[in-house]
Amino acid sequence: MPSSSSEAYVPLRQRAEWWDVRPVPQDEGPHPVVPIAYTEEFRDVMDYFRAVYVAGELSPRALRLTTEALMRNPANYTIWHFRRLVIDALDSDLVEETLFVDNLAKANPKNYQIWHHKRWLAEKLGPEAANDDHDFTRFMLCHDAKNYHAWSHRQWVLQKLGGWDKELDFCHQLLEEDIFNNSAWNQRFFVITRSPLLGGLSAMRDSEVDYTIKAILQNPNNESPWRYLQGLYKGNPDSFITDERIPQLLLNILKENSYCVFAWNFLLDVLCKGLRPNKEIEEAVKGLTELDDTGSSDQDLPTRICSALERMDPIRVNYWAWRKSNLTL
Repeated sequence: MPSSSSEAYVPLRQRAEWWDVRPVPQDEGPHPVVPIAYTEEFRDVMDYFRAVYVAGELSPRALRLTTEALMRNPANYTIWHFRRLVIDALDSDLVEETLFVDNLAKANPKNYQIWHHKRWLAEKLGPEAANDDHDFTRFMLCHDAKNYHAWSHRQWVLQKLGGWDKELDFCHQLLEEDIFNNSAWNQRFFVITRSPLLGGLSAMRDSEVDYTIKAILQNPNNESPWRYLQGLYKGNPDSFITDERIPQLLLNILKENSYCVFAWNFLLDVLCKGLRPNKEIEEAVKGLTELDDTGSSDQDLPTRICSALERMDPIRVNYWAWRKSNLTL
C-alpha cells in the first residue's frame, strides 16, 4: 500500500523486494510537445508497473504494486486488467479485494473502471455477493442519488444475482425522502417490469396508478410521476384511454392550477392516443384555454392545448408549435 501522508515515500529501487527489477520509463518520444508533470512517486510506481506488466509477472508483489498504482490513478484500465490476471493466478481472497475496491469507489464514485471491477468480482462471488452489493450501492446513492454507475450496478446485480424482495420498498423510501428523485422513479419502473416476484406490469398497473396519482396530487409540477403514469400503460393503450381515474386526475389538477404545463402535456398525449374526452373535460379545456388569446374558439381540443402551451411554456414554444403542426399529419 502507498505510504501514509505522515511517512516518507520509499522509492521502489530502495525496497529489498524490487532489487531484481529494472524499471521501464514511459516513452514519450524524443521531443514531447506537452510533457505531463508527473510526481516522482507516480513516475516511480508506473515505471516498475510497466516492468512487471511487460514481464507478465503474476506475483504477490505485482498485486501489491497494482494497489499502489491504482491508489494514485484509479482510472487506468490497463492496471485493472492486469490486477484481475494476478488475482486469478494467485487465487486471491475476493472478499478482501471487495473491501479494497469499495474503499476506492467511495473516493471515486463515478469511475468506470472501479465499477467494472466490482461487477467482475460480483460475477466471481456469485449470489452470496448480492446483499453486500445492494448495501454498498444503497450507501453510494445516499451520498448521490443520481449516480448512474451505482444505479447501473444495482440493476445488474438484481438481474444476475437476485435481491428483488426488498427493492420496491427501497424505491418507496427514496421517493418518501425526495418525490422529485427521477432516478428512483426509473428504478421503480424497472422493478415492477423486471422483478420475477411481482407478476409484471399488467399485475402491478392498478396499484401503481393509485400510487402515482397520489404523488402527482402531492406536487403537480413534478414531471417524473407524470412520465411514470404514462409508462404504466405501455403496451396497453386501451386501458390508458378508458381508465376513469385519468380524466378525474386531470380535472382536479387543472381546476386547481390552470397553468400546470405537465398536466396539459399529459392531456395532449392522452388525446393524441385516442381518448375521447367526456363533456366535463371538454368544457374544462375550452374554458381554461380561453386564456389563450392566440387561439380560435373553433379549434379542436389538441390544437387549443398546443396554442395554450405555446403561451404557458415560452421556453419550449417551438416544440409546442411543432406538436401543433403535426396534429393533422
